[in-house]
Amino acid sequence: MKSKPLIHALLLLLFLSACTTNDPHQRAKTGAAIGAVVGAVAGHQMNDRSGKFVGAAVGALAGAAIGNYMDDQQREFEESLAEEQERHDVEIERLKDDTLKLSVNNEVSFAFDSADISPAFKPTLSKLARLLNKYNKTVVHIIGHTDNRGSNEYNETLSGRRADHVAFYLEDRGVPGARIRTEGRGESEPRATNATEAGRQLNRRVEIYVKPIVEGDEEAAYESPRY
Repeated sequence: MKSKPLIHALLLLLFLSACTTNDPHQRAKTGAAIGAVVGAVAGHQMNDRSGKFVGAAVGALAGAAIGNYMDDQQREFEESLAEEQERHDVEIERLKDDTLKLSVNNEVSFAFDSADISPAFKPTLSKLARLLNKYNKTVVHIIGHTDNRGSNEYNETLSGRRADHVAFYLEDRGVPGARIRTEGRGESEPRATNATEAGRQLNRRVEIYVKPIVEGDEEAAYESPRY
């Protein structure tokens, strides 16, 4: 009878999917809940004869395959986004746990005080969506940041809306909402001083973290990145 939790999780997943409307905002909101269920299903546990928990991951990565998989993905990101990197619109970084981090300059991605994606940034997101669909054993975290102008509440809301709009765009190009997490951190994590315009420009950004789903530790991919 150990399959009951898995069955219940799958039923919940189907219910959440059925409740999703054509509104992309609602899809994104529901996607976060679906993602939690997917993470639980993908990493559901079974007891072995010794009483230890054994991960029964489906589509997760293990051992040397993790590094190889993320190596290939990083190489394709860098090749596909070479022009954006040359213009300093996008920075790509490999973190210590094999997570890929893409930092996107808000000056090219959003108009001032707006969450609407700039037309010039959409081709970049389309490239990203194609690669995220190709390398689908990952969870994508989209985190918005602002400078310190305006209230904390306003900045947190704006940064969250920008992250959501990036998620909507990726979803519309086939990236499942269950793989996407969004978050607005406002002005709480500056990269540079807010005393100068150059510093404020660095602080206005969207960060995209691509975390591998690791067999036996699937839930870690769904945890909010903190580095």
